[in-house]
Amino acid sequence: MSTTEVPDAIKNPKPDAPFMRVIKTYVLRAGRMGPGQTRAFEQFGVKFLLPFKRERLDVDTSFGRQAPLILEIGFGMGDATAKIAQTRPDDNFLCCEVHAPGVGALLKRCGEEGIGNIRIVQHDAIEVMGHMLGENSLDGVHIFFPDPWHKSRHHKRRLIQSPFVNRLARHIKQGGYLHLATDWHPYAEQMLQVLSAEPHIKNTATDPSGFAEKPSYRPLTKFENRGLKLGHGVWDLVFEKL
Repeated sequence: MSTTEVPDAIKNPKPDAPFMRVIKTYVLRAGRMGPGQTRAFEQFGVKFLLPFKRERLDVDTSFGRQAPLILEIGFGMGDATAKIAQTRPDDNFLCCEVHAPGVGALLKRCGEEGIGNIRIVQHDAIEVMGHMLGENSLDGVHIFFPDPWHKSRHHKRRLIQSPFVNRLARHIKQGGYLHLATDWHPYAEQMLQVLSAEPHIKNTATDPSGFAEKPSYRPLTKFENRGLKLGHGVWDLVFEKL
């Protein structure tokens, strides 16, 4: 969505307003579930899956404890998500993904490896934020390698746009953070531009480029490692809520 043609519902969103249906954080793609992923829904879904509801989530009850809450949007097959949760056992991770194979894969990891600080909502994160999470409720947000939509005519489909970032900023607590990563430099530049224009967050990077060093908790994925060996770059952005 361009910045010149932004519907009023996005510029001035209200709780539970149609905003959540204007922008989506995903594009549905075909994908088959393997038998292990299918079994994971049956075995572990009752513990790790949270149903989408149009009401506030009782976070402490859902996780069985009080802890900082990190929202992850679009975790793919969940490998990095699982490793981060294991690296940071004192944090709770609420993870949104719509693709069933990825949800099944992460459920399998959580169940077999006993990762107790992850809960999954198989639903669009925009609606999850709008209905289940209040403003100033998140200690952090992770969005790693969102679809870059390479072609110019598709740039309007990119997730990181000003209205969406403003929405995220409203849900992050003061002192909380927003961490993005991409392996597509033109998208990284757009991300940096969009985030820098949001008045409620500030860049934590000290490098003149504006990009941050990769935080130690974010693991290198197999895809990322392969790209780095081929000379491809990866750019991290870490902004803090004012």
